[in-house]
Amino acid sequence: MGKEIDLLREYPKSKRDITKRLVEKDKKIRTIARKFGKEFFDGERKYGYGGFNYNPKYWQPVIPTLKKHYNLNRHSKILDIGCAKGFLLVDLIKAIPGISVSGIDISQYAIKNCHPDISQSVSVGDARSLPYEDSSFDLVLSINTLHNLEINELSKSLKEIERVSSKNSFITVDAYRNTKEKTNMESWNLTAKTMLHVDEWKKLFESSGYKGDYYWFIP
Repeated sequence: MGKEIDLLREYPKSKRDITKRLVEKDKKIRTIARKFGKEFFDGERKYGYGGFNYNPKYWQPVIPTLKKHYNLNRHSKILDIGCAKGFLLVDLIKAIPGISVSGIDISQYAIKNCHPDISQSVSVGDARSLPYEDSSFDLVLSINTLHNLEINELSKSLKEIERVSSKNSFITVDAYRNTKEKTNMESWNLTAKTMLHVDEWKKLFESSGYKGDYYWFIP
């Protein structure tokens, strides 16, 4: 297995009103959010992002860390699983001219409304069955996406990441380390179907044969 490493440490941290999310959240809201449609990305805040628009302040600070850690260059081939509108990929091609990027997301809405700079590089697809040949990418990324699967589906997606990666991978998932963090996560979460203790995640990675790097999203 790879390293537990925070490669998103330069991503701007937002102040989250966890109490407000808990009050607003109910079964109907969660059902709408899990459709990953217009309401989730560009609808009211209670359904998700409350407007999902490109802003270089988010991913641009992260790119140098990824570039250095994985020795990315214009010959590198990158896949982003759960790419949404492709903003991470946009900043990758801006920072590393010539780099090859691909993105896949379950959301037809997100792909249809992706950033125009990468519209030819993204497509609708499923993390459990990636439409790529073995060892197609030097680096496979999946940021805050895989936890949206049921736990019995996660092994499939982890094995798929291993299959299409020729070298490296990095994922982040919803997790907790203690009771307080678990309570906060349950209050904050809208879409994740699997939230585990960090040690449980590590066991799942190992049993699934996942050999890449990883880190946690903890509100």
